Amino acid sequence: MTQPIDFYYWSTPNGWKVGIMLEETETPYNVIPVDIMAGEQFKPEFLAISPNNKMPAIVDPQGPDGEPISLFESGAILWYLGEKTGRFLPSSSRERYTVMQWLMFQMGGVGPMLGQAHHFRQYAPETIPYAINRYTNEATRLYGVLNNRLAESEYVAGGYSIADMAILPWIIPYQRQGQNLADYPHLQRWFDDLNARPAVQRGLAILKDRSVNREMDKEARENLFGTRQLEKQ
Repeated sequence: MTQPIDFYYWSTPNGWKVGIMLEETETPYNVIPVDIMAGEQFKPEFLAISPNNKMPAIVDPQGPDGEPISLFESGAILWYLGEKTGRFLPSSSRERYTVMQWLMFQMGGVGPMLGQAHHFRQYAPETIPYAINRYTNEATRLYGVLNNRLAESEYVAGGYSIADMAILPWIIPYQRQGQNLADYPHLQRWFDDLNARPAVQRGLAILKDRSVNREMDKEARENLFGTRQLEKQ
């Protein structure tokens, strides 16, 4: 009997990735909220699973050797679930490396750079033109890379895969990154196609009622961006 995976989650792009994959593969899971605005990512029991105090994380009671396994880092979790379920991760080496390179493109470029654009445009306590221009321009460049790729391929890595699930959540807040999808017609086509998938819609809806339109108060700002990150845990 398949035991559900414990899914430590909050409604953010990195959390959405894994939620989409769990829904696409119909993998049983229990949602364990980690309210990052309230500082729950610093609790010892969560740090034992995710020492980088970031979510998402998972605990699979039925790991590869039949024993429990815990994983943090959303890209690693997607790869693990792809191997566990045999879905959305190709079997041939050549195709797997294609997926891997686009997954790394998201982890090393799309997530960090679009996240910085979002931060300096939306959350920074002061307006810093250099930072806004730097990261907005990099977001524009990355959107162009994706648009060019999707001009020649229906999905980012060939067939629909974990690479698409990793990238989509970071494109959802495109307006906050200073972008207009109308400028990227191939990316727009892909974006609309993925958002129409029922499993994607379910994955994006997890805990949505608990996080949408929540006020960024002083405590939340400190937990997300302040010196709380530097405290010895």
